[in-house]
Amino acid sequence: MPNLIINPAGPLRGSVTVPGDKSISHRALLLGALAEGDTLVRGWLPAEDCQATLRCVRGLGVSVDVVDNALDKPGFSEKPGLSSASALSATLLVHGVGMAGLREPADVLDCGGSGTTMRLLAGILAGQPFTSVMTGNEALRRRPMARIAEPLRRMGATILGRDGGRLAPLTIRGGGLAGIDYSLPVASAQVKSAILLAGLFADGETIVREPGPARDHTERMLRAFGVEIEVDVAPAPASVGPYATIRLTGGQRLAATLDADGRAVIDVPADISSAAFPLVAGAIVPGSEIALRGVGVNPTRTGLLDLLAEMGCALDAHQPCAMDEPIADIAVRHSRLRGVSAGGNVIVRAIDEFPIFAVAATQAEGTTVIRDAGELRVKESDRIAAVAAELTRMGAQIEERPDGLMIHGPTPLTAAVVDSHRDHRLAMALAVAGLVARGETVVQNAEAIDDSFPGFVEMMGALGAEIAWRE
Repeated sequence: MPNLIINPAGPLRGSVTVPGDKSISHRALLLGALAEGDTLVRGWLPAEDCQATLRCVRGLGVSVDVVDNALDKPGFSEKPGLSSASALSATLLVHGVGMAGLREPADVLDCGGSGTTMRLLAGILAGQPFTSVMTGNEALRRRPMARIAEPLRRMGATILGRDGGRLAPLTIRGGGLAGIDYSLPVASAQVKSAILLAGLFADGETIVREPGPARDHTERMLRAFGVEIEVDVAPAPASVGPYATIRLTGGQRLAATLDADGRAVIDVPADISSAAFPLVAGAIVPGSEIALRGVGVNPTRTGLLDLLAEMGCALDAHQPCAMDEPIADIAVRHSRLRGVSAGGNVIVRAIDEFPIFAVAATQAEGTTVIRDAGELRVKESDRIAAVAAELTRMGAQIEERPDGLMIHGPTPLTAAVVDSHRDHRLAMALAVAGLVARGETVVQNAEAIDDSFPGFVEMMGALGAEIAWRE
């Protein structure tokens, strides 16, 4: 596979739209499949992870049409770096089969590298009166699945897997579920969503109590599909008891408000996790000024914006839209940053952004501390160890801790040959680091970028970055 080559750039300038939100794209496809009638999903992210969900939904007997040709453009997913800027989103027409319409799959459901696909789909499959098997790539087969298996078993599903059901492949024999009252050990949107989706098929009430803020896209979208769901958030700060309690009653049908053509319509906003990379690049490359259009600013996802503002970054979010998922246009300018301490509830609100946040911290004055972030060790890579190792190769002064990192700055970075560990977010973070490093940076195994941000290289190039693929 080709390597990603980055050279230090002059100022980055321009206005761009990053791809659709990955988390919302997964959920739109899954809930659209369970709904009665057609759902039009605009701005759907045609990245590798979301394509895994598309394969699995089709494997369960759901017909999905690609209305535009984003997935069919020459070279779209054949080779990294060939996806064009216009291929950043697709429009899908999902022909929903209703709550009882899924079919037993004829083959193993391949989730690729997508933990979201496997965990959310497990909740749906737990409610089905048939047997399913889910697997994924090597990295996904290492990721912990006991966190979903345990509550789903309590609801009545049979879940088998390696290491006592802790690791994929997973075999799920579903049906006959009963609602439970479950307290999450840690705030996790994927675990919460798996339980709530299973709760749609369960007898009685399902209650999920979360200890801190986790992204709430599932709750918002369930409401959009007409599901009655109750969310009680404790007054801040919550000194005792759960941060939030979510309740839903099983047996409800999914049917969204229809447009003039008789279809439910979901518009997917731009992904704030993808926006994080040009945002940080704009903040650390001297003279830069970048605008990002239509970014999803769900408050459960804006931890990075809060941290950058605390660091002194010149950010301006404006023109918010009143939708189920709030959006805004965000402008960023090169700024003199200062070190901060990140821990507690902000961690889960920025969990996917910490690789690029660490890059920002290398250019900030003083020490930045990341704590309470042990979850980073069980992502696509051990992101704590991998970020520390690869940024150290570039000259960063960074210390690995059991639950986070300590980063001293500002540090002039030096180009190096670094490895993405086949982690899409680490690959893009290292590419942004290369923009402020002396010399030519080489990121190996960077093809994983297409897991979440097809067109990343082209978009950064359009802003003025010197970045390209090389055989």
